[in-house]
Amino acid sequence: MAWSQPAEAEEEERRRKRAPWGVIALVLLTGLALIRNGSGEFDVGPPQPAQAAAADSRSTPHGTFTNVPDPLPYALVDRVRIPSIQVDAPVVPVGLDAQGWVDAPPAEDPNLAGWFTGAVSPGEKGTAVVVGHVDNNQGPAVFYGLGALKKGSRVEVQRGDAKTAVFEIYGIEVFAKNNFPGDRVYGNSGIPELRVITCGGGFSKQNGYDGNVVVFARLVEVR
Repeated sequence: MAWSQPAEAEEEERRRKRAPWGVIALVLLTGLALIRNGSGEFDVGPPQPAQAAAADSRSTPHGTFTNVPDPLPYALVDRVRIPSIQVDAPVVPVGLDAQGWVDAPPAEDPNLAGWFTGAVSPGEKGTAVVVGHVDNNQGPAVFYGLGALKKGSRVEVQRGDAKTAVFEIYGIEVFAKNNFPGDRVYGNSGIPELRVITCGGGFSKQNGYDGNVVVFARLVEVR
């Protein structure tokens, strides 16, 4: 990757640029509507999460997980893998566009994900965010199968420091974009978490997809 720099300077720059989570939640609520380039015009739409896959809102911050690994330091992100739905994709950093919305990765490359650099990096304490398209004008894209995931599946994030942060999924839900629970999705539970997000719900040519599929996962292993 061409955007590495000395660790101390990189960490300081990252802290200066990171927006408060209260702001980020609102930005993402609006900005993820930009992940709308998919045509939605295929015979079979993307799978949607089953009701049984919803995260248990009664869980404690640590859920049912024990022996949570220690948080990792900041690092750039190289790849994301979700073996159960055959995802193995490079990751590019994404920030905010000129309108203050979260940028999506380029839609013309269907096998590409984006790590939102305004949040923590995957494995750090807090909630990291990875986004990607569900489809584009040519067909299914990187996170087309996200809604088919099940609790207990793993998401592997290969980091620039040669470590792989492994997250276990504890919920998959679809939320309407006009009623998106930002605090719940992006809130900090005190341990390293990950959200993987794409478009979902109903589709219309005028407005695109009307919801976002959100995968909730927690760090369970570092390799």
